[in-house]
Amino acid sequence: MQLGHIYCLLLMVYIVYLGHKRVEGARTTKSHIELLSNVFTSRDDAKKSMLYSYKHGFSGFSAMLNSTQAAKLANVEGVITVFRSKILRLHTTRSWDFMGLTLDSSKGKPLQLRYGDDVVVGVLDSGIWPESESFREEPCMGPIPSYWKGKCVKGEKFDPSTACNQKLVGARYYLKGFEQEFGPIIPGAGSEYRSARDFLGHGTHTASTAVGSVVHTSGFFGLGQGVARGGAPRARLAVYKTCWSKDYNGMCTEADILAAFDDALQDGVCIISASFGGTPPLPPFFASSADIGSFHAMQLGVSVVFSGGNDGPDPSLVGNVAPWSICVAASTIDRNFPTRITLDSNISITGESFITKQIKGRLADATTYFVGGVCAPENWNKRAATGRVILCFSTVGPVTSDIAEEAVQKANGSALIFVEPLTRQIADVDIIPTVRVDIIQGTKIRNYLAQSPKLPRVDIEPSETIIGKTPAPTVAYFSSRGPSSISPDILKPDITAPGVNILAAWPPKTPPSLSKTDKRSVCWNFQSGTSMSCPHVSGVTALLKSAHPDWSPAAIRSALMTTGKINDDPFFSIFFC
Repeated sequence: MQLGHIYCLLLMVYIVYLGHKRVEGARTTKSHIELLSNVFTSRDDAKKSMLYSYKHGFSGFSAMLNSTQAAKLANVEGVITVFRSKILRLHTTRSWDFMGLTLDSSKGKPLQLRYGDDVVVGVLDSGIWPESESFREEPCMGPIPSYWKGKCVKGEKFDPSTACNQKLVGARYYLKGFEQEFGPIIPGAGSEYRSARDFLGHGTHTASTAVGSVVHTSGFFGLGQGVARGGAPRARLAVYKTCWSKDYNGMCTEADILAAFDDALQDGVCIISASFGGTPPLPPFFASSADIGSFHAMQLGVSVVFSGGNDGPDPSLVGNVAPWSICVAASTIDRNFPTRITLDSNISITGESFITKQIKGRLADATTYFVGGVCAPENWNKRAATGRVILCFSTVGPVTSDIAEEAVQKANGSALIFVEPLTRQIADVDIIPTVRVDIIQGTKIRNYLAQSPKLPRVDIEPSETIIGKTPAPTVAYFSSRGPSSISPDILKPDITAPGVNILAAWPPKTPPSLSKTDKRSVCWNFQSGTSMSCPHVSGVTALLKSAHPDWSPAAIRSALMTTGKINDDPFFSIFFC
């Protein structure tokens, strides 16, 4: 059998998009099956192949088809597009004060506590950890808005009677597309929850950033302590779990995403927040689930906020660029976590980290334990690095901090000093203690090590939390840049918001570093990415919608863009790394 013929027989998930059908009969599952029957020998076969029928906010369906069937459907009158359901990925406290939304009540009730009760924000993500304090009911919260039609769906370790309340008013999950791509999710297997419960932590983090209730005691092992809350603490929350763990990587299929959009618009959400996307080349607008869903949301007056992606700093890699939605870049806030490194009591260097306990050891160069000095697991020379703090350069290899951490952990090192350019020096939750220093500092450490007659003693002190000493915001190096690769004349991203080292709610059963070897349990965690900046804008959008319920999505986007700051704290132009 020829290869081309085999390919034609392969079944894959396709989405058949029919647009906005005004005739009610054309939006029924029955009509979708009739259309699908054109490429099957029987109606029963067509029905079995269908995954979802989209019939509320727009018309279409997803089904298991081969390429020949897909091509035939694409030529049927009334079909707008037929496209393969692609795999999209998730784009991985102080921030609201930094943005000017404080809880100071000296001049009356704070804006964050004045508005939001009448707004439901839908979050399409990896689910929710409902027991988090961020999702408890705010004091004196009124009844759920009468327009709300959503519901909480029962599933593995998710009981609506205890999980949902006047704050968390909806919880659904979608896995047909995921299971067709990656196989079934087995309840109790420990690799996911077959329900709206969050396994990855990403959804809990973004939801609490957007609309989390006020929590007075938050922090990560003593770092970033303060009052945590979302942008609209009094707003209602509905979660739509579209993204699932595959080896701790968040995977979201377009078939599931469109099903969530369809339900969310029927349920009555006012805002949709979605922190996922793909990397260019970008498909045409109406061959993308995010663009189709957000287009029909806009028609119904629902604002949709997307993350712009984490593929920076090269130009034209921004995603989610549809002109009818809001695309958000990521930037810093005026908080950092300096960590002091002392060598032989002679030299003191300051880096960035989330170190929570003092570390003492001997400094060692990467060349001692890794072939060519490349800090990668496959380059380990089998020498044990017990008691050693290893110095690794990102430019040797090159390697990322994640790879270097894995390598040093494999060699049984005590800690890692990771040297990388200043613009990339962002503290992270690591699998082993890691301090990031810039190239100048790293070179100084390396030269001291080379001139020492024996391995220097190294003392790493616990990190501190410092506020207001760093010019901010600065657009993060990882934040995807424009112009849009599909519509360069439409400027994207629209706006930037805090997306670096954002502290928010976290499932206590999910390791903060997302590493299986990490046995720590936390209720709050730091994350960086446009995934974190997106819900900041979603929260502000909820406040605007509550204060101005008659404003259209275009009016809200305009208000956000024309009132955003164009200068940092010292009043210089915002810097793009």
